Amino acid sequence: MDRTFLMVKPDGVQRGLIGDVIARFEKKGLKMVAGKFEKLPEERVLEHYAEHVEKPFFPGLKSYIMSGPCFLMVWEGKDVVAITRQMIGATNPAEAAPGTIRGDYALEIGMNVIHGSDSDETAAREIAIHFAPEEIAPYARIDEAFLYE
Repeated sequence: MDRTFLMVKPDGVQRGLIGDVIARFEKKGLKMVAGKFEKLPEERVLEHYAEHVEKPFFPGLKSYIMSGPCFLMVWEGKDVVAITRQMIGATNPAEAAPGTIRGDYALEIGMNVIHGSDSDETAAREIAIHFAPEEIAPYARIDEAFLYE
């Protein structure tokens, strides 16, 4: 099964959206195999956002993502990266379709509730940054026979 990394950002945590976010992915048929609630340390923020460190917006992004706790998750499912990206919606909430997480809950790019890996390669890298292999608990769900052909 494919895996992706998702993170409810500090604004989503502060607004009490963790449960709503999890419920959307579970109702879709995806399976959470790891989750933890924590305030991200600077070294992991720098590693996670390595491609943005030299960009002018990075200091604000770093300050925001470290401003409070996040809820980090690993999800499994067939084509899970593409499915979660569609459910999350456009990075700019003004362009996110109604019914997506950002379309329903976010107003600005700088506080857009959730992060989701954008490719299988990125997912593998981000999962390795935030989770040790022993923190991931794969399991079989009895309803999987009714989800995939």
